[in-house]
Amino acid sequence: MRTVIAGGHGKIALRLEALLAERGDRTVGLIRNPAHADDVTATGAEPAVCDLESATVDEVARALEGADAAVFAAGAGPGSGAARKDTVDRDAAILFADAAARAGVRRFLVVSAMRVDEEPTADMDPVFAAYLRAKGAADAAVRARTDLDWTILRPGRLTDDPPTGRVALSAHTGRSEVPRADVAAVLAALLDEPRTAGLTLELVSGDTTVPDAVAAAVSQP
Repeated sequence: MRTVIAGGHGKIALRLEALLAERGDRTVGLIRNPAHADDVTATGAEPAVCDLESATVDEVARALEGADAAVFAAGAGPGSGAARKDTVDRDAAILFADAAARAGVRRFLVVSAMRVDEEPTADMDPVFAAYLRAKGAADAAVRARTDLDWTILRPGRLTDDPPTGRVALSAHTGRSEVPRADVAAVLAALLDEPRTAGLTLELVSGDTTVPDAVAAAVSQP
């Protein structure tokens, strides 16, 4: 399988790239900063410079040509302002979806966040509120598409703890935390399970192995 990952230098993406390389998949990590290329290469993936804030749909589609799947794992990052939540977390996700469809890549995974379907409270930090609105708008745009076999994954609070291999994965899990390494493992498993297309799933640490959690998500009503 050949998978193209947007946000290829992100903490989840680097872990996913390593997992896919270990199992023999071909993976391309899209990066904005050429200085990050060596880190992507070290995972076994191929780096490709592509700035989703300035690239055209055709340029991104060329990077996706020949792929079997696309994963949007990009984000403006915690140090960015509200404007970049719109240009990265919303607009770049929609652009990547448009490019995947143009390139004929139907399987499309999105790393989103919890609470993005809710209107932020009045006392919420305005930058975080902008982030939630941007992610929610991106998710809504992806879910409206019929030309992609999309799955949206909404992890809880992310940590850098070692992987546990045990998670809770369902439409509604309740709020908790989850290691980024387990998020990457679930993404790899979702790539292998086409029956998760059309599902929006929340993810936190739990008691179920990743393969069993993905299998159970498919069977949920």
